[in-house]
Amino acid sequence: MSGAGKKVADVAFKASRTIDWEGMAKMIVTEEARKEFSSLRRAFDEVNSTLQTKFSQEPEPIDWEYYRKGLGSRIVDSYKEYYDSVQIPKFVDTTTPKYKPKFDELLVELKEAEQKSLKESERLEKEIADVQELKKKLSTMTADEYFEKHPELKQKFDDEIRNDYWGY
Repeated sequence: MSGAGKKVADVAFKASRTIDWEGMAKMIVTEEARKEFSSLRRAFDEVNSTLQTKFSQEPEPIDWEYYRKGLGSRIVDSYKEYYDSVQIPKFVDTTTPKYKPKFDELLVELKEAEQKSLKESERLEKEIADVQELKKKLSTMTADEYFEKHPELKQKFDDEIRNDYWGY
């Protein structure tokens, strides 16, 4: 197996173990996004499987003696010499170093956006709870109880009454 192929297969295998597919799936809210996500996961699994099967196996060695018997040693030796002289260049990754800083910046932005989103979600959940509580109590709540929770409204109404502004 070539060194570059084995390295690619090893990296793909490690990447598949570190991806939290279930965690990401829980964050998806729309049906269209779920379809896209499952398509991405299926494509990733197919590529990973291909890399594991193609690059994890050593090629079978050539049985030069078998060909010598049928073709003659002179031509087989010539092919063997050419075969042995073939040098497969090592893969040099020039792309990853170029995009790694950009990827790291995006990860930082992602973490910030995640924190912002969690705070906003928390605020909205609290607001929903307050509205639901208000909805339950609204039928039995007095004006004084309402103004106790919303002093700015009490102040506004008091100012309007004091200034003889009755809304028309």
